[in-house]
Amino acid sequence: MADWAADVKIYRPDADDAAIAGLEKNYRLVMTDADSRYVALSDAEERATVKANFLTKKLGLELSDADADADLDEVAETMKADRTKSRITVYYLLAEKYGKLGLFS
Repeated sequence: MADWAADVKIYRPDADDAAIAGLEKNYRLVMTDADSRYVALSDAEERATVKANFLTKKLGLELSDADADADLDEVAETMKADRTKSRITVYYLLAEKYGKLGLFS
């Protein structure tokens, strides 16, 4: 199993370990599948899934498509040097942006 906490800490060295553990617990099954453990932020269908399932359903946000796309663009820019964008890291950065890490810790 990959060290998802280490991946998050590339971008947020002081990341909340409890929140990372909570994300890992919530997405344990997703992370075992090679096809779903990474997020293709350049793929429109993948972005729509992240917006609907994570930003709206999990975080409870009501964002316009433009705002959600801007958030995903911001995460993509942050992680641009990383060819494989871990779902845990992407979700951590999005939850952090909206002060929603407490949902996972």
